[in-house]
Amino acid sequence: MKKDQLKFLIVTALFAAIIGLLAQITIPLPLIPITGQTFAIGLASTILGARYGTLSVLLYIFLGIAGVPVFSAMTSGLGIVLGPTGGYIVGFIPAAFIIGLYIEKTKLNFMNAMIANTLGMIITLLFGTAWLKFSGDLSWTTAFISGTLPFLIVGLIKAALASYLGVIVRNRLMSARLLPHYSTKM
Repeated sequence: MKKDQLKFLIVTALFAAIIGLLAQITIPLPLIPITGQTFAIGLASTILGARYGTLSVLLYIFLGIAGVPVFSAMTSGLGIVLGPTGGYIVGFIPAAFIIGLYIEKTKLNFMNAMIANTLGMIITLLFGTAWLKFSGDLSWTTAFISGTLPFLIVGLIKAALASYLGVIVRNRLMSARLLPHYSTKM
């Protein structure tokens, strides 16, 4: 049992590193860049489920706060989490949990993973936009136009990729006994 838990924790740490690596893929926009973080969050949560997916996100965030340059553009520190983009980072936590939980409670397939990842995208955008509005003293309209609108189509594309790859990788990792079998609906 302890051996299995150690394997799951190692895979969790690996996904925290993957999130940090994919966060470096950025497309700059005026206020908030498009990054690979949200794709990585969806991928980690689809593959690892609610518990370990959320743990990988928490580890990623704690590494960034501790000074490891894992946030986008090789940044780190509490100032990033408390800054204008911090709401997205904080939103990754409930997004990861909801994605993983939805997948654990349904049949593991692309459609359910896509629904889960779309919900995760919406949660992240809600947190990020609200945080942007208050931290930047913006109107709701400006926050929505800057913090949500540019990310909807790209977010759906990332959700689809995370769903497709996540289902494949999760099935393979479960077959190799590197992940627990969460749902009996598989």
